[in-house]
Amino acid sequence: MLETFGFSHYESKVYETLAASESPMDATMIVKHSGVPKAKIYEVLTRLVDKGLVLDSVSDKKKWYTALPLNSLIDKLTSQFQHDVERLKTSLASKQVRDDRIWNLKVDSSIRAESKHLIQRAVKSIRISAWNDDFAGFIPLLEEKEREGVEVEALVVGEIQINLKRVHVLIPSEEHEGLERFQLIVADQEEIMFAGEEDGNWQAIQTRAQPFVKFFADFFFHDVALARITQKHYDLLFGDEEIRRMLIRLRY
Repeated sequence: MLETFGFSHYESKVYETLAASESPMDATMIVKHSGVPKAKIYEVLTRLVDKGLVLDSVSDKKKWYTALPLNSLIDKLTSQFQHDVERLKTSLASKQVRDDRIWNLKVDSSIRAESKHLIQRAVKSIRISAWNDDFAGFIPLLEEKEREGVEVEALVVGEIQINLKRVHVLIPSEEHEGLERFQLIVADQEEIMFAGEEDGNWQAIQTRAQPFVKFFADFFFHDVALARITQKHYDLLFGDEEIRRMLIRLRY
């Protein structure tokens, strides 16, 4: 039975011999009753002592051995098994293979549905940017996530009334040409969905690939910084013809 718990054949025979004995035994006696070769006995006994299955003592200049009581052994093996199971769970959880594929998604309704699921799955942080009318559909869910303790930060293109703590509003200049709708969600710095509209049709990509996640997270903070700077120094920036031309060429 001990061999099923990972002990060798010799270790099992030595423990069985000691457990069946009413008195401690020395190495010579163990060899005689266990059938373990004399050349192997001290190596086997040392391993059993190190594993806590055998107790040793020196008396009258001789080393004696006795087995850990069976009930104690059962408790030890049960505890070790439970510990190993927990380590296995942790190991498997930490070594789960990340899905680094980039998924394409079409149709506005499908993109919106998956966007809501992405927000619902977030447990640490949500970064979201979108146009005000598209963003409005996410407000109840975002407010709920914020109440749950999730860090929510939003960048909204166009005027909006909202109770979220961290909201940045960008009012595009009328000079922006070819301004197209977009939507970006970064969940837990682990997964992103970026959607855009072209010729009236929505298309999106969704991925957990870290190079893309980091890129789009930086993309979000870049947009926030640009929105705040533009808002704070609008007259100065748009009063400079060179800077104005650069700004209106941006995605906004």
